[in-house]
Amino acid sequence: MSAVAFEATAGPSGPRPSRRFAPSTIIIYGTLIFAAIYYLVPLYIMVVTSLKGLPEIRLGNIFAPPVEITFAAWDKAWNSACTGLYCEGMKTHFWNSVVITVPSVIVSIAVGSVSGYTLANWRFKGSEFFFTILLVGSFIPYQAMLYPLVIITREMGIYGTLWAVIMVHSIFGMPILTLLFRNYFASLPVDLFKAARIDGAGFWAIFLRVMLPMSLPIFTVAMILQVTGIWNDFLFGVVFAGPTNYPMTVQLNNIVNSIQGVREYNVNMAATIITGLVPLTIYFISGRLFVRGIAAGAVKG
Repeated sequence: MSAVAFEATAGPSGPRPSRRFAPSTIIIYGTLIFAAIYYLVPLYIMVVTSLKGLPEIRLGNIFAPPVEITFAAWDKAWNSACTGLYCEGMKTHFWNSVVITVPSVIVSIAVGSVSGYTLANWRFKGSEFFFTILLVGSFIPYQAMLYPLVIITREMGIYGTLWAVIMVHSIFGMPILTLLFRNYFASLPVDLFKAARIDGAGFWAIFLRVMLPMSLPIFTVAMILQVTGIWNDFLFGVVFAGPTNYPMTVQLNNIVNSIQGVREYNVNMAATIITGLVPLTIYFISGRLFVRGIAAGAVKG
């Protein structure tokens, strides 16, 4: 039965169909509207609070729009918000997050895509066992690996630097990305691979000229997953980066939990929004490709 029913009603030019929504349609749309409101209301509160001054915030009406819009909180959050004795805002730590995210995403996606392509199309002795190890590695809690990684990065002489955070993020991103790429490449028509082999193409020629042009959706999925996970990470940043190299999430925590002076809720809200702008922007720009990548085999076995 269709979710939308039509009922004939009289009109000036004769009977015309009248749309009548079935109960299932009302439930679906009601659920979607409720979910949208559930996620948009906190964002609305953050935005309007960041645009208010402290006297207006103290009135207590968090849902009211600002009477006088001011961007002073945004400027302070970016340039001069304090954490203890240091008042450097989010600016320096934004670039720390960029330096961490860009190479981590590139390395993990490059290695994961080639590994997934190998496991899907170039089977070798022990490949299934290797794939099983990768699957297990995808579900090992990060906390269980912290102490060994601290020892490894210390012995390498990079503990407390951005290089340590980059290495850790790259390593932990590889197993899940290998799984995604392997499943995606396995879902592509095998005849394309066989035809390229018959034409004399080798490992890299097939990957670069056949597989890569067809893989934009899954690369988008991988990029969104990695950028979101790395940019929003707190644990690895606070453990491996060192105080002068903290990413934005650690700096945001320090700003919000600072107990010196007056608690500036507008600055805290502005800093929170600034921290989340990068992954939100990337998702909104490439959201359609993300859905295509998921639907095209990113989660198929």
